[in-house]
Amino acid sequence: MIRALRAQVYTGFPLMKVSPLRALSPADGRYADKVEDLRDVFSEYGLIRYRVLVEVRWLQCLADDPDVAEIGPLSSVMKDVLNSIVDDFSLDDAERVKEIEATTNHDVKAVEYFIRERLGDGPETGPLKDFLHFGCTSEDINNLAYALMLRAARTDLLVPKMRGLETKLAGMARKYAGVPMLSRTHGQTASPTTVGKELANVVQRLERARKVLADVKILGKFNGAVGNYNAHLVAYPDVDWRAASAQFVESLGLEPNTHTTQIEPHDWTAQYAHAIVRFNTILIDLCRDVWGYISLGYFRQRVAENEVGSSTMPHKVNPIDFENAEGNLGMATALLSHFAEKLPVSRWQRDLTDSTVQRNFGVAIAYTSIAIASAGKGLGKLQIDEAAIAADVDDAWEVLAEAVQTVMRRYGIPEPYEKLKALTRGRAVTREILQSFIATLEIPEAERERLAALTPREYIGLAAELARDV
Repeated sequence: MIRALRAQVYTGFPLMKVSPLRALSPADGRYADKVEDLRDVFSEYGLIRYRVLVEVRWLQCLADDPDVAEIGPLSSVMKDVLNSIVDDFSLDDAERVKEIEATTNHDVKAVEYFIRERLGDGPETGPLKDFLHFGCTSEDINNLAYALMLRAARTDLLVPKMRGLETKLAGMARKYAGVPMLSRTHGQTASPTTVGKELANVVQRLERARKVLADVKILGKFNGAVGNYNAHLVAYPDVDWRAASAQFVESLGLEPNTHTTQIEPHDWTAQYAHAIVRFNTILIDLCRDVWGYISLGYFRQRVAENEVGSSTMPHKVNPIDFENAEGNLGMATALLSHFAEKLPVSRWQRDLTDSTVQRNFGVAIAYTSIAIASAGKGLGKLQIDEAAIAADVDDAWEVLAEAVQTVMRRYGIPEPYEKLKALTRGRAVTREILQSFIATLEIPEAERERLAALTPREYIGLAAELARDV
């Protein structure tokens, strides 16, 4: 949480002490310590800092352009001054911007005036001040600031956390690669798999979703009030503004969007949001499955000595980490889905509804981050109960009906599926019943012996090999 604002809000009303207990959002209250790494990126401070960066870098870009001779080239001292405004930007600086905003009632203009203040008075700063925000609309600054924000979140926060969860799951998949487990398609007994293979499935899915997020191209627009370089061209008719704009956007590590209205249309933001939704959906699926396996007794949870599972039932050890993750993933997905549906829609050349929505990026990312951490914590507590898992598998002889009828097909025995259906469907199937049936089959003796020796625990196909591939 950003340090408490000082004595008053900027409207003059007294501000009570800021405490997580008074936070409106759980992300800044109950879970405040779990999202500390997001604050410098997604807070109001973070947004102001990115706006300052864009304004200063554009001023430096103009000063380096020989066609804009009025302000360049910069002296080494002035280069250091401008760089320090960005590199040394502090919470005090952000609070000063907010003080200015209380007068301007315009957040981006307040950033411009703040930089003018920091430049001070001098023979070199006069022309620079007048070229601050040159040719820009507020959205030129804002869209690049949000783009940098989401790029930082992806590179430094989200992708590493996603990869960390995948690594933990992959280790479990390999560890339990050969532990047979009964499948349950439609909730009913089905062909056996292994614990590791089921975890490996999730690893593959999460990895694909993470790569989709990592591959989203982050775009930026820097082309004036309605995307046509109108003011630029009037001031400097001979400058190639399309090239200058593209070069500037690329210098920030973003990809230029050349055709826009006043706003960058947010299509890439929708892709970004949807990519996280895909990851979150897969993680919800994992959480629900693990929750179910804990209920079946396949997994036990390590007990924390002082932890309480129920206020009245002392024996309870609840799967709270997976439930917490599922709930927070749902919150994140609801917000992200709204971003993806709403942000690309803007009336005519722009309306301001996107501004309100974009300020909630950090909330959605926070809930995602909290959920990933909770799921990882829950996985770290799990211990498999091989005896419980084996008991279920060993008692499910009916699952070998698939194996028997498939071998019967190979040797041309008519209606193999129908024969096994009549033998097994709706009946308790024992080893003896199945072996008696196998003994009647007109197939090579070696095949009869192989089928008769097969147990449900051995009927796992390539599950173990597949589990070790992740």
